[in-house]
Amino acid sequence: MRILHIANHIEEIGNGIVNVAVDLACMQASLGHQVAVASAGGKYETLLTQYGVKHFHLDQSRKPINLMNAARCFRVITTQFQPDIVHGHMMTGILLAWLLRSESKYGLVSTVHNEFQTSSILMGLADRVITVSHAVADSMIRRGISKHKIRVVGNATLNSPRNPKIKDCLPVPLKRPAITTVAGMYKRKGIGELIDAFIQIASHTDAHLYLVGNGPDREEFEARAKKSKYRDRIHFEGFQTHPQRYMLSTDIFVLASHHESFGLVLTEAREAGCAIVASDVDGIPETLDNRQAGVLVPPSNSNALAAALYELLSQPSTLDKWKYQAQQNLERFHVTRASVATLDVYGELVQDYSQLKAS
Repeated sequence: MRILHIANHIEEIGNGIVNVAVDLACMQASLGHQVAVASAGGKYETLLTQYGVKHFHLDQSRKPINLMNAARCFRVITTQFQPDIVHGHMMTGILLAWLLRSESKYGLVSTVHNEFQTSSILMGLADRVITVSHAVADSMIRRGISKHKIRVVGNATLNSPRNPKIKDCLPVPLKRPAITTVAGMYKRKGIGELIDAFIQIASHTDAHLYLVGNGPDREEFEARAKKSKYRDRIHFEGFQTHPQRYMLSTDIFVLASHHESFGLVLTEAREAGCAIVASDVDGIPETLDNRQAGVLVPPSNSNALAAALYELLSQPSTLDKWKYQAQQNLERFHVTRASVATLDVYGELVQDYSQLKAS
């Protein structure tokens, strides 16, 4: 098949949507398909080239004059590449591909990564809508997307071509016990609640908190931490290209998101052998094998989060149990599995088109 992925950019900034798109493109190319990516570009262009994936420059910035230019550019790309499948990972790309499809026949596939965004309903314009969890599938059906269109393909990043293998990562020396999160510095990621929960337990433990990531709310979180007498045990580490190095030295990994369609970072924390505490929301329970691979707490609840953290830190045998549980049943999170499952969705769509032409 000839497959064209569309993303806003392919920068190496820890964006989960970009990471999934790049992984799929590389793995599909390695399986013998002709693959291209259209985006505004970024550091992953080098990796795509190594895998034989062609990159087309497509700036989808949401300004009227620029969108007109993007439409013209997209026409040129599809005329030149002649894709069988166009796979859009973000709303603007799906709109472009849907509006201009009459000029180039292809199957249109979308992946719903952030279902909680109002604009995600537009991903339903595609012929097939891939959701990254059953929770997201159920939500999209409630919002009016036909069940016939939806296919669930869980995210997977283990053995990603973007990252070194876990055995080759050199752990960052952290002060133990270490509690770590890897997330954008946004309020919706529950960073504020995590800081509050840590402050609650800090007087009863020697633990340190490591916050890995950047984002627009970082200054507010730093100000909150500085007000605490435990500020010397709260570490803002910024964006890290390979956060697995932190996870390998972590005792408890936390993802306290208010909304989370899947929680890609949880699969990496599981592989690293962290005990996991995460919000009981959206796709997170599925990512944690429905409570078998981590402790779930209500979202936006610093008291419940503090209680879960303290229980693990005060009971070494329980902590060890959850570290062991996290590392079980990881095969479904390997990138090859996700790539093959996505190709099956493409193949189904191509077959439908072939039957339509024949009739």
